[in-house]
Amino acid sequence: MQHDFELQTNQLVESLQETKSWHQQIAKAIEVLSHAFSKQKKALVAGNGGSAALAQHFTDEMVGKYRSSRPPLPVTTLTADGAVLTCIANDFGFVQVFARQVEALGQSGDVLIVLSTSGESDNLVRAVTQAKKQKMTTMAFTGENGKLAEAADLAVIAPSDAPPRIQELHLHALHLMCEKFEPSSIDS
Repeated sequence: MQHDFELQTNQLVESLQETKSWHQQIAKAIEVLSHAFSKQKKALVAGNGGSAALAQHFTDEMVGKYRSSRPPLPVTTLTADGAVLTCIANDFGFVQVFARQVEALGQSGDVLIVLSTSGESDNLVRAVTQAKKQKMTTMAFTGENGKLAEAADLAVIAPSDAPPRIQELHLHALHLMCEKFEPSSIDS
């Protein structure tokens, strides 16, 4: 058992040693969000399964707080309303659950952030396509593979191909983004 823990931890450590281009992608994502917020625009965030939980976690920390009290930032999660999700899934198919919400809520200049370990989720690709139709900026947090990174305007590609490591890296990337919106970071 101990050996398995070490193996898993070593995989994460190895991934974290290959972060130069990943950090550049995160910095660009922060720049995109900062610009949108400065123009009174919002971010919509979506993912499936564990990535849905990460989307909600990011929204919590942007609307609530990360470490310090600061004004809330306009971020909303497209996975949080079970009634809307099941209505759309029932009436239009699960592949439309995010695109339909983007169509309803997204405006030109807003940002769509999608998270996917596989980078292959059709419902997220459709959301990106819809967002682009509405002149939104799109960013995809993915692993090393997948069509989602190609579909989005900006890809933040976790340096791993192992789903658990990708999710851990996505959480770290989201926390790095939150850090840049802390009052001490904004003032400097």
